[in-house]
Amino acid sequence: MPRMFTRGVSAMALLALSSPAFTQDDALRDVITVTGASFLPVSETLDPAAEPDAGPDAAALVARLPGAALIGNGQLSGQVQYRGLFGSRINVRIDGQRFASGGPNLMDPPLHYAPAPLLAAIEVDRGIGAVSDGPGLAGGVNAILKRVGFSDSREFQLYYDLTAGGRSAGSSWNAGGVAGLSNDSWRLQVLFSEEQGGDIDFPGGTIGGSEHQRSVYGAGIGWRGQGHELGLDIRRQETGATGNPPFPMDIRYFNTDFARAFYEFPAGEFTLRFDVGYTQVDHAMNNFDLRPAPPPMMQRETYARSESRTLSAEVIRPQGAGEWRFGIDHARDDHDTRITNPNAAGFFLDSFPDISLSRTGGYAEWRGALGQWEAEIGARADVHTGEAGPALIGPMVPAMPGMLAAAFNASARSVDDTTFDAAARIWRETGDFTWRITLARKTRVPGYVERFAWLPTPASGGLADGNTYVGSLALDPETAWIVEAGFDWRRDRAYFRPTVFVRQVDNYIQGVPFDATPGVIDTPVEMVSSMNGDPTPLRFANVDARLYGLDFDFGYAFDARWRIDGVVSHVRGERRDIDDNLYRVSPPSLRVALTREAADWSASLETLAVAEQSDVSISNSELPTPGYVVLGVSADWQLAHGARLSAGLSNLLDHRYERHLAGYNRNADSDVAVGDRLAGEGRSLWLRLHFQR
Repeated sequence: MPRMFTRGVSAMALLALSSPAFTQDDALRDVITVTGASFLPVSETLDPAAEPDAGPDAAALVARLPGAALIGNGQLSGQVQYRGLFGSRINVRIDGQRFASGGPNLMDPPLHYAPAPLLAAIEVDRGIGAVSDGPGLAGGVNAILKRVGFSDSREFQLYYDLTAGGRSAGSSWNAGGVAGLSNDSWRLQVLFSEEQGGDIDFPGGTIGGSEHQRSVYGAGIGWRGQGHELGLDIRRQETGATGNPPFPMDIRYFNTDFARAFYEFPAGEFTLRFDVGYTQVDHAMNNFDLRPAPPPMMQRETYARSESRTLSAEVIRPQGAGEWRFGIDHARDDHDTRITNPNAAGFFLDSFPDISLSRTGGYAEWRGALGQWEAEIGARADVHTGEAGPALIGPMVPAMPGMLAAAFNASARSVDDTTFDAAARIWRETGDFTWRITLARKTRVPGYVERFAWLPTPASGGLADGNTYVGSLALDPETAWIVEAGFDWRRDRAYFRPTVFVRQVDNYIQGVPFDATPGVIDTPVEMVSSMNGDPTPLRFANVDARLYGLDFDFGYAFDARWRIDGVVSHVRGERRDIDDNLYRVSPPSLRVALTREAADWSASLETLAVAEQSDVSISNSELPTPGYVVLGVSADWQLAHGARLSAGLSNLLDHRYERHLAGYNRNADSDVAVGDRLAGEGRSLWLRLHFQR
């Protein structure tokens, strides 16, 4: 499969405030290669450059891609939206490992576990993911952590990749990286990362309860010889007191353990690979540590736990100029969530009791030439099961929630589904153009919150919109029919890469009014929800949806020193069953960077313009947002071989703005009024040092 390189640009780097570098794994994938947050050269024809600081959340880095946007739910809780889809609809992995979030509100989405000092690369599928990567309705994201690679020598050599930085926003800092020894047969490594930050300032005050704290440490070992390769990596992440103003509670802790091992070896003309992964998350959150404490009987602390186990086996068989991949994979996720009052031992509710989700799938995928075209064609089938245990409640819980628990316990608390995915991605190079076409059928089964939420709470899988939700055991899987077309045009001094897309989604899952008389409190669910402050609860239901749009990146080099790069993203999300828009879809945006390059330094000025979003969901009481423009500057210096300094100012003019995908404030100890959309951070100076050997 050919690798296409375009001089001086990248789908990610196009947006950089400093010198971008383009690397595209093939016509199907955008690869963002960073060290800390700096780009590494992807071929000898490219110079390394620094990516502007995006803060502690890796989702903000991905959000610079065409079609992508950031859902800001806290400094460490951001989600990626891609062409209008987000959450579990995107196949997000860390080093290829899939795992479940630790809590029902997605305070730890997968990129929560990719701190900037440890981030080596981000791979983003263009449009859809390969079926061999697993199910997922939208493109996949794989965050690759730094590692010590094998060397070409029999002698052990020292390697390190370290980053330290700070930001005036929240007086935050971070430091970390990887170090180890390797030769041509063995690699040994240790990694660590430490981050802390205070409350974020914006033009007009401070966002109360927006601090963060995160630590990571781990180790890895690998061996290879005679075509065999074996690897084992373990990692521990401890997230401390971290604010989540859009949620009714803040993070008290996440204690998360990762383990992953693989073995790859030749067997005649085949290559076999086996992977096993394990993740355990222990989580606590409350509504009194990082915000004004309510009266004792209204104080809540919720404990959640999840475990994920994955197994996979793959056979790779070359065939002419292409190859076949056949595989099976299995994943099991277990969840428990208990709501408590720390002042009353008899008050507790198992809002998600002993949830068990299982998926077993198989796939076949072929890559190779089809005449003058190249293609990736694949199909997969998955069997899904899910069940919940009985909901237990304490003796101090009021009678009405007890009635809901009894009804849930009397229901059939198990489900099963079978899904089928198929995808064909074809492309052809003709001179300066690479033409691209994608046709796919992709599916997603409902998550455990969408299915098993018997108690109306704000737990919504990360929507953070202030609504209370209940689930439905009758939900059907989502099915998306996808058509995408585009081209990559490139010459020595210019490039242009547009894509148009349409996703017709049957059984799209979205919150809808609980019954036909919203606001009329005449059911137990509405009564309990009203007691908790929301008289109009929503229930997850299947609707019909359509998402369509256009996104592209472009650039032009005026000469050897000056160039301009940019990205445009536009997506529309509509309900097909009623006259309404889909909920929480990003507005159109344009990002343009003007860059000046010299032998050992570069500097850039960037403009981000975001349009108003008035195509909002009436069904979900979504509010429109005005447009805004923010500026940023940055510079990058090569201090010495293996040493680089980057610096910049974000929101240069200290402009007040509100991102449409930001949540609504729930913390009363803040200069943002409760119920108002959270403002973007104000002017922030950032510095970063990067050392590598």
